[in-house]
Amino acid sequence: MTLEYKIRPYRPCVGILLLNSDNHIFAGQRIDNHLEAWQMPQGGIDEGEDVQTACFREMKEEIGTEKARILAIHPDWLNYDIPETLANKLWQRKYRGQTQKWIALRFEGSDLDINIHTQIPEFINWRWVKPSELSLLAAPFKQDVYDSVLNKFSYLFEPN
Repeated sequence: MTLEYKIRPYRPCVGILLLNSDNHIFAGQRIDNHLEAWQMPQGGIDEGEDVQTACFREMKEEIGTEKARILAIHPDWLNYDIPETLANKLWQRKYRGQTQKWIALRFEGSDLDINIHTQIPEFINWRWVKPSELSLLAAPFKQDVYDSVLNKFSYLFEPN
């Protein structure tokens, strides 16, 4: 790991844990990923944008719908490092990874409202997954963040 990489800041982002009525979580397979890795929607927070606005904008951009309501917002910013070789290809080498504010939402539409064939597609496929499956499907460098998100929001999808 180079010093130049270590001193880069994290890119501010929002992460979206979208629950359906069965308490399964939306996961998409990235269109540009050679791995068999799945992820929840996420994306950068634009300058002057608050977290909630970024959440609904990213959801619309990535999965074609805003039919959801906010259930909870994670109190902390969660960071992850992207492997240096990948980080060197992204964002003009400006960031080492992402710092994310995670929002849990209840999906209020039907599966027909989801459209991953957006203007700039990010996913090649999507599905609803059980919370217990999500971290296992994620890229290794995202698994700790996903575990933290699932732990914090577990009260939303686990039986009492």
